[in-house]
Amino acid sequence: MLRAVVVRLALVGLAGLGLVACASEAEVAPAWDVPGTTVPGNFPAPVYATSQNPPTREAFELGRTLFYDPRLSRTGDISCGSCHQQFVAFAHQDHRVSHGVDNLLGTRNAPALQNLRWRSEFLWDGGAKNLETMPLAPITNPVEMDESLENILRKLNADARYPQQFARVYGPGPITSQQFLKALVQFTAALTSSNSRYDKYARHETGGELSATELRGLTVLRQKCGSCHAGELFTDETYRNNGLDRTFAADSGRAHITGRPQDVGRFKVPSLRNVALTPPYMHDGRFRTLREVLDHYSGGMVESGTLDQQFRRTGTSPGISLTDDEKTDLLAFLQTLTDTEFIQDQRLAEHR
Repeated sequence: MLRAVVVRLALVGLAGLGLVACASEAEVAPAWDVPGTTVPGNFPAPVYATSQNPPTREAFELGRTLFYDPRLSRTGDISCGSCHQQFVAFAHQDHRVSHGVDNLLGTRNAPALQNLRWRSEFLWDGGAKNLETMPLAPITNPVEMDESLENILRKLNADARYPQQFARVYGPGPITSQQFLKALVQFTAALTSSNSRYDKYARHETGGELSATELRGLTVLRQKCGSCHAGELFTDETYRNNGLDRTFAADSGRAHITGRPQDVGRFKVPSLRNVALTPPYMHDGRFRTLREVLDHYSGGMVESGTLDQQFRRTGTSPGISLTDDEKTDLLAFLQTLTDTEFIQDQRLAEHR
Protein backbone atom coordinates (compact mmCIF):
# COMPACT_ATOMS: atom_id res chain seq x y z
CA MET A 1 0.00 0.00 0.00
CA LEU A 2 2.77 2.46 0.93
CA ARG A 3 4.62 1.72 -2.31
CA ALA A 4 1.43 2.38 -4.33
CA VAL A 5 0.95 5.73 -2.61
CA VAL A 6 4.58 6.73 -3.24
CA VAL A 7 4.36 5.77 -6.91
CA ARG A 8 1.10 7.67 -7.32
CA LEU A 9 2.53 10.80 -5.68
CA ALA A 10 5.61 10.57 -7.87
CA LEU A 11 3.47 10.39 -10.99
CA VAL A 12 1.41 13.38 -9.87
CA GLY A 13 4.60 15.37 -9.34
CA LEU A 14 5.88 14.46 -12.79
CA ALA A 15 2.53 15.40 -14.31
CA GLY A 16 2.86 18.81 -12.69
CA LEU A 17 6.13 19.21 -14.57
CA GLY A 18 4.57 18.08 -17.83
CA LEU A 19 6.70 14.91 -17.92
CA VAL A 20 3.89 12.37 -18.10
CA ALA A 21 1.55 14.35 -20.29
CA CYS A 22 0.25 11.37 -22.24
CA ALA A 23 -0.68 9.25 -19.24
CA SER A 24 -4.36 8.82 -18.52
CA GLU A 25 -5.82 10.54 -15.47
CA ALA A 26 -6.69 7.17 -13.98
CA GLU A 27 -3.00 6.23 -14.00
CA VAL A 28 -1.87 9.47 -12.42
CA ALA A 29 -4.40 10.67 -9.90
CA PRO A 30 -7.00 9.44 -7.44
CA ALA A 31 -10.60 10.57 -7.82
CA TRP A 32 -10.16 13.81 -5.84
CA ASP A 33 -6.90 15.16 -7.10
CA VAL A 34 -6.56 18.30 -9.17
CA PRO A 35 -8.53 17.84 -12.42
CA GLY A 36 -7.15 18.73 -15.81
CA THR A 37 -3.48 18.13 -15.02
CA THR A 38 -2.83 15.52 -17.70
CA VAL A 39 -3.08 15.79 -21.46
CA PRO A 40 -5.85 13.60 -22.92
CA GLY A 41 -4.55 11.04 -25.37
CA ASN A 42 -6.26 12.63 -28.36
CA PHE A 43 -5.29 16.26 -27.52
CA PRO A 44 -2.26 18.25 -28.71
CA ALA A 45 0.30 19.64 -26.27
CA PRO A 46 -1.10 22.53 -24.20
CA VAL A 47 0.04 26.13 -24.55
CA TYR A 48 -0.10 26.73 -20.80
CA ALA A 49 1.91 23.84 -19.39
CA THR A 50 1.42 22.64 -15.83
CA SER A 51 5.06 23.53 -15.17
CA GLN A 52 4.17 27.23 -15.51
CA ASN A 53 1.91 27.04 -12.45
CA PRO A 54 2.27 23.57 -10.90
CA PRO A 55 -1.15 22.37 -9.72
CA THR A 56 -1.70 21.46 -6.08
CA ARG A 57 -4.87 20.54 -4.24
CA GLU A 58 -4.69 23.58 -1.94
CA ALA A 59 -4.01 26.04 -4.76
CA PHE A 60 -6.83 24.55 -6.86
CA GLU A 61 -9.28 24.80 -3.95
CA LEU A 62 -8.24 28.41 -3.42
CA GLY A 63 -8.80 29.14 -7.12
CA ARG A 64 -12.22 27.50 -6.99
CA THR A 65 -13.21 29.66 -4.02
CA LEU A 66 -12.10 32.80 -5.86
CA PHE A 67 -13.94 31.80 -9.05
CA TYR A 68 -17.25 31.62 -7.19
CA ASP A 69 -16.67 34.63 -4.88
CA PRO A 70 -18.90 37.62 -5.80
CA ARG A 71 -16.60 39.93 -3.87
CA LEU A 72 -14.41 40.05 -6.96
CA SER A 73 -17.01 42.50 -8.32
CA ARG A 74 -17.52 46.10 -7.18
CA THR A 75 -21.02 45.43 -5.84
CA GLY A 76 -20.30 42.03 -4.31
CA ASP A 77 -23.03 40.48 -6.45
CA ILE A 78 -21.26 39.04 -9.51
CA SER A 79 -18.73 36.23 -9.46
CA CYS A 80 -16.95 34.55 -12.38
CA GLY A 81 -19.37 31.69 -11.85
CA SER A 82 -22.37 33.98 -12.26
CA CYS A 83 -21.85 34.10 -16.02
CA HIS A 84 -19.97 30.82 -16.42
CA GLN A 85 -22.18 28.00 -15.13
CA GLN A 86 -20.83 24.49 -14.90
CA PHE A 87 -23.98 22.69 -16.08
CA VAL A 88 -23.71 24.43 -19.47
CA ALA A 89 -19.94 23.96 -19.85
CA PHE A 90 -19.25 27.22 -18.00
CA ALA A 91 -21.25 29.33 -20.46
CA HIS A 92 -24.36 31.34 -19.47
CA GLN A 93 -27.63 29.50 -20.00
CA ASP A 94 -30.14 31.21 -22.29
CA HIS A 95 -28.42 34.61 -22.14
CA ARG A 96 -27.58 36.46 -25.34
CA VAL A 97 -25.46 38.74 -23.17
CA SER A 98 -24.93 38.57 -19.43
CA HIS A 99 -26.05 40.86 -16.62
CA GLY A 100 -23.19 42.45 -14.74
CA VAL A 101 -23.02 44.86 -11.81
CA ASP A 102 -26.09 47.05 -11.25
CA ASN A 103 -27.93 44.76 -13.68
CA LEU A 104 -26.03 46.29 -16.62
CA LEU A 105 -25.88 44.31 -19.86
CA GLY A 106 -22.69 43.34 -21.59
CA THR A 107 -22.19 43.47 -25.33
CA ARG A 108 -21.12 39.90 -26.12
CA ASN A 109 -22.24 36.37 -25.38
CA ALA A 110 -20.35 34.72 -22.51
CA PRO A 111 -18.20 31.97 -24.07
CA ALA A 112 -17.85 28.51 -22.58
CA LEU A 113 -14.78 28.12 -20.36
CA GLN A 114 -13.19 24.82 -21.32
CA ASN A 115 -9.77 23.59 -22.41
CA LEU A 116 -8.28 27.03 -21.76
CA ARG A 117 -4.87 25.47 -21.23
CA TRP A 118 -4.74 24.91 -25.01
CA ARG A 119 -5.43 28.51 -26.02
CA SER A 120 -2.97 31.32 -26.67
CA GLU A 121 -5.53 34.13 -27.05
CA PHE A 122 -8.83 34.70 -25.30
CA LEU A 123 -12.16 36.51 -25.66
CA TRP A 124 -14.08 36.97 -28.89
CA ASP A 125 -11.54 39.49 -30.16
CA GLY A 126 -8.35 37.97 -28.76
CA GLY A 127 -7.77 40.94 -26.49
CA ALA A 128 -6.28 38.77 -23.74
CA LYS A 129 -3.13 36.85 -24.57
CA ASN A 130 -2.30 35.11 -21.31
CA LEU A 131 -4.43 32.75 -19.25
CA GLU A 132 -3.21 34.31 -16.01
CA THR A 133 -4.16 37.88 -16.94
CA MET A 134 -7.34 37.03 -18.88
CA PRO A 135 -9.62 37.49 -15.81
CA LEU A 136 -8.65 41.15 -15.64
CA ALA A 137 -10.84 41.82 -18.70
CA PRO A 138 -14.18 40.91 -17.06
CA ILE A 139 -13.05 42.09 -13.63
CA THR A 140 -12.31 45.64 -14.82
CA ASN A 141 -15.08 45.87 -17.44
CA PRO A 142 -17.54 48.58 -16.25
CA VAL A 143 -20.63 46.55 -17.23
CA GLU A 144 -19.36 43.20 -15.98
CA MET A 145 -17.59 43.16 -12.60
CA ASP A 146 -16.39 46.79 -12.57
CA GLU A 147 -13.68 46.25 -9.98
CA SER A 148 -10.00 47.09 -9.76
CA LEU A 149 -7.22 44.70 -8.89
CA GLU A 150 -6.19 47.06 -6.09
CA ASN A 151 -9.62 46.88 -4.45
CA ILE A 152 -9.78 43.11 -4.80
CA LEU A 153 -6.45 42.72 -3.02
CA ARG A 154 -7.65 45.07 -0.28
CA LYS A 155 -10.76 42.94 0.25
CA LEU A 156 -8.86 39.66 0.19
CA ASN A 157 -6.21 40.85 2.64
CA ALA A 158 -8.91 42.13 5.01
CA ASP A 159 -10.80 38.82 4.94
CA ALA A 160 -10.70 36.48 7.92
CA ARG A 161 -9.67 33.39 5.94
CA TYR A 162 -8.07 34.34 2.61
CA PRO A 163 -4.67 35.39 4.07
CA GLN A 164 -4.37 32.00 5.76
CA GLN A 165 -5.34 30.14 2.57
CA PHE A 166 -2.87 32.10 0.46
CA ALA A 167 -0.14 31.64 3.08
CA ARG A 168 -0.55 27.86 2.92
CA VAL A 169 0.07 28.00 -0.83
CA TYR A 170 2.49 30.90 -1.30
CA GLY A 171 3.98 31.52 2.13
CA PRO A 172 3.37 34.30 4.67
CA GLY A 173 2.86 37.92 3.74
CA PRO A 174 0.20 40.11 2.14
CA ILE A 175 -1.70 38.66 -0.82
CA THR A 176 -0.21 40.02 -4.04
CA SER A 177 -1.68 40.47 -7.51
CA GLN A 178 0.54 37.71 -8.89
CA GLN A 179 -0.61 35.29 -6.21
CA PHE A 180 -4.26 36.18 -6.82
CA LEU A 181 -4.03 35.64 -10.59
CA LYS A 182 -2.03 32.43 -10.28
CA ALA A 183 -4.49 31.03 -7.75
CA LEU A 184 -7.48 31.85 -9.92
CA VAL A 185 -5.89 30.21 -12.96
CA GLN A 186 -5.33 27.05 -10.95
CA PHE A 187 -9.09 26.60 -11.31
CA THR A 188 -9.67 27.91 -14.83
CA ALA A 189 -6.77 25.89 -16.24
CA ALA A 190 -8.33 22.79 -14.72
CA LEU A 191 -11.52 23.15 -16.80
CA THR A 192 -10.66 20.34 -19.19
CA SER A 193 -13.44 18.76 -21.24
CA SER A 194 -12.14 15.58 -22.84
CA ASN A 195 -14.52 12.73 -22.03
CA SER A 196 -17.40 13.13 -24.44
CA ARG A 197 -18.66 10.14 -26.36
CA TYR A 198 -16.69 11.42 -29.35
CA ASP A 199 -13.49 11.45 -27.27
CA LYS A 200 -14.04 7.85 -26.28
CA TYR A 201 -14.62 7.01 -29.94
CA ALA A 202 -11.40 8.82 -30.91
CA ARG A 203 -9.42 7.00 -28.22
CA HIS A 204 -11.08 3.62 -28.94
CA GLU A 205 -12.47 3.41 -25.43
CA THR A 206 -15.54 1.66 -24.08
CA GLY A 207 -18.61 3.83 -24.52
CA GLY A 208 -17.32 5.47 -27.67
CA GLU A 209 -19.63 3.85 -30.17
CA LEU A 210 -21.11 6.23 -32.76
CA SER A 211 -24.19 5.50 -34.83
CA ALA A 212 -24.21 5.55 -38.63
CA THR A 213 -25.95 8.94 -38.54
CA GLU A 214 -23.35 10.35 -36.16
CA LEU A 215 -20.49 9.03 -38.25
CA ARG A 216 -21.96 10.63 -41.34
CA GLY A 217 -22.22 13.86 -39.38
CA LEU A 218 -18.55 13.61 -38.46
CA THR A 219 -17.69 13.22 -42.13
CA VAL A 220 -19.79 16.29 -43.02
CA LEU A 221 -18.09 18.32 -40.31
CA ARG A 222 -14.60 17.36 -41.46
CA GLN A 223 -15.42 18.05 -45.10
CA LYS A 224 -17.44 21.25 -44.80
CA CYS A 225 -16.68 22.78 -41.40
CA GLY A 226 -13.23 21.44 -40.60
CA SER A 227 -11.24 24.34 -42.01
CA CYS A 228 -12.39 26.44 -39.03
CA HIS A 229 -13.49 23.85 -36.46
CA ALA A 230 -10.32 21.85 -36.84
CA GLY A 231 -8.57 19.15 -34.84
CA GLU A 232 -9.53 17.58 -31.56
CA LEU A 233 -10.27 20.94 -30.00
CA PHE A 234 -12.71 21.70 -32.87
CA THR A 235 -11.32 25.19 -33.45
CA ASP A 236 -8.31 26.50 -35.33
CA GLU A 237 -8.16 29.50 -32.95
CA THR A 238 -8.39 31.99 -35.83
CA TYR A 239 -10.68 34.99 -36.32
CA ARG A 240 -13.25 34.87 -39.13
CA ASN A 241 -16.04 36.94 -40.61
CA ASN A 242 -18.81 34.37 -41.11
CA GLY A 243 -21.34 36.61 -42.83
CA LEU A 244 -23.44 37.80 -39.93
CA ASP A 245 -23.75 41.45 -40.99
CA ARG A 246 -22.89 43.85 -43.80
CA THR A 247 -21.47 46.46 -41.41
CA PHE A 248 -20.01 46.19 -37.92
CA ALA A 249 -20.42 49.61 -36.37
CA ALA A 250 -21.74 48.14 -33.11
CA ASP A 251 -18.87 45.68 -32.68
CA SER A 252 -15.84 45.60 -34.95
CA GLY A 253 -14.57 42.31 -33.53
CA ARG A 254 -10.86 41.61 -33.91
CA ALA A 255 -10.33 45.11 -35.33
CA HIS A 256 -11.19 46.47 -31.88
CA ILE A 257 -7.81 45.09 -30.80
CA THR A 258 -5.65 45.36 -33.92
CA GLY A 259 -7.07 48.53 -35.46
CA ARG A 260 -6.70 46.94 -38.91
CA PRO A 261 -9.52 47.39 -41.45
CA GLN A 262 -9.08 43.79 -42.64
CA ASP A 263 -10.06 42.56 -39.16
CA VAL A 264 -13.43 44.32 -39.04
CA GLY A 265 -16.19 41.79 -38.41
CA ARG A 266 -13.84 38.95 -37.55
CA PHE A 267 -14.45 37.04 -34.33
CA LYS A 268 -12.77 34.07 -32.67
CA VAL A 269 -13.78 30.66 -34.01
CA PRO A 270 -15.30 28.95 -30.94
CA SER A 271 -14.81 25.31 -30.10
CA LEU A 272 -17.68 22.97 -30.90
CA ARG A 273 -17.13 20.98 -27.72
CA ASN A 274 -20.29 20.91 -25.59
CA VAL A 275 -21.93 23.10 -28.23
CA ALA A 276 -25.33 21.50 -27.70
CA LEU A 277 -25.28 22.88 -24.14
CA THR A 278 -24.33 26.47 -24.90
CA PRO A 279 -27.10 28.32 -26.75
CA PRO A 280 -27.55 31.04 -27.80
CA TYR A 281 -24.82 31.18 -30.44
CA MET A 282 -22.42 33.66 -32.09
CA HIS A 283 -20.58 36.52 -30.39
CA ASP A 284 -23.86 38.36 -29.82
CA GLY A 285 -26.05 35.32 -29.10
CA ARG A 286 -28.37 35.97 -32.04
CA PHE A 287 -29.18 32.31 -32.83
CA ARG A 288 -31.21 30.27 -30.37
CA THR A 289 -30.63 26.81 -31.83
CA LEU A 290 -27.97 24.87 -33.68
CA ARG A 291 -30.41 24.41 -36.54
CA GLU A 292 -30.58 28.20 -36.91
CA VAL A 293 -26.79 28.25 -37.02
CA LEU A 294 -26.67 25.67 -39.81
CA ASP A 295 -29.41 27.49 -41.72
CA HIS A 296 -27.32 30.66 -41.49
CA TYR A 297 -24.28 28.91 -42.97
CA SER A 298 -26.26 27.30 -45.76
CA GLY A 299 -28.40 30.25 -46.79
CA GLY A 300 -28.31 33.20 -44.43
CA MET A 301 -24.89 34.76 -44.91
CA VAL A 302 -24.50 38.30 -46.19
CA GLU A 303 -21.64 39.89 -48.09
CA SER A 304 -19.19 42.32 -46.53
CA GLY A 305 -15.69 43.47 -47.29
CA THR A 306 -13.99 41.08 -44.87
CA LEU A 307 -16.18 38.00 -45.40
CA ASP A 308 -13.98 34.94 -45.14
CA GLN A 309 -12.93 33.76 -48.57
CA GLN A 310 -14.04 30.18 -48.04
CA PHE A 311 -17.67 31.31 -47.88
CA ARG A 312 -17.66 33.08 -51.25
CA ARG A 313 -19.35 31.07 -54.01
CA THR A 314 -19.26 32.03 -57.66
CA GLY A 315 -22.64 33.03 -59.05
CA THR A 316 -24.58 32.53 -55.85
CA SER A 317 -24.94 33.91 -52.34
CA PRO A 318 -22.17 33.18 -49.81
CA GLY A 319 -22.31 30.16 -47.58
CA ILE A 320 -21.71 26.43 -47.27
CA SER A 321 -23.66 23.88 -49.30
CA LEU A 322 -25.58 21.74 -46.81
CA THR A 323 -28.53 19.50 -47.62
CA ASP A 324 -31.26 18.82 -45.07
CA ASP A 325 -29.93 15.29 -44.60
CA GLU A 326 -26.43 16.62 -43.98
CA LYS A 327 -27.79 19.05 -41.40
CA THR A 328 -29.60 16.20 -39.65
CA ASP A 329 -26.44 14.12 -39.58
CA LEU A 330 -24.33 17.04 -38.42
CA LEU A 331 -26.71 17.89 -35.60
CA ALA A 332 -26.59 14.26 -34.46
CA PHE A 333 -22.79 14.31 -34.39
CA LEU A 334 -22.60 17.56 -32.46
CA GLN A 335 -24.50 15.87 -29.63
CA THR A 336 -21.61 13.43 -29.23
CA LEU A 337 -19.37 16.33 -28.19
CA THR A 338 -21.30 16.76 -24.93
CA ASP A 339 -19.11 15.83 -21.96
CA THR A 340 -21.41 14.90 -19.09
CA GLU A 341 -18.47 14.01 -16.85
CA PHE A 342 -17.17 17.57 -17.18
CA ILE A 343 -20.44 19.30 -16.37
CA GLN A 344 -21.13 16.98 -13.42
CA ASP A 345 -17.62 16.93 -11.91
CA GLN A 346 -18.12 17.98 -8.29
CA ARG A 347 -14.49 19.09 -8.06
CA LEU A 348 -15.44 21.97 -10.35
CA ALA A 349 -18.67 22.88 -8.59
CA GLU A 350 -19.27 25.74 -6.20
CA HIS A 351 -18.81 24.96 -2.51
CA ARG A 352 -22.16 24.42 -0.81
